[in-house]
Amino acid sequence: MAKQFVLVSYDISKNKRRLKIMKTLEGFGSRVQYSVFECQLKPAQLIEMRKKLYHLAKEEDSVRLYYLSTNDVKRIEIFGNGEVTAEDLFYLH
Repeated sequence: MAKQFVLVSYDISKNKRRLKIMKTLEGFGSRVQYSVFECQLKPAQLIEMRKKLYHLAKEEDSVRLYYLSTNDVKRIEIFGNGEVTAEDLFYLH
């Protein structure tokens, strides 16, 4: 099953809630900037992440999910330090 590349950004006013959202996102992707995560998710993982973020975020917060196609991901440009999060590969011996 194909994975979806999702860029998640957030702006959370309360420290405790911001920490909960950050910890939640660490379970789904890689932190690439202070409030930005890159995630490569199977459909079930995406549903789970969205559900968790929906329940954590409040009306005064902003959590944004950007869905990028494979072609869009190939076009990401980075100036300075960093790499686009690569899909994890597992090798069995």
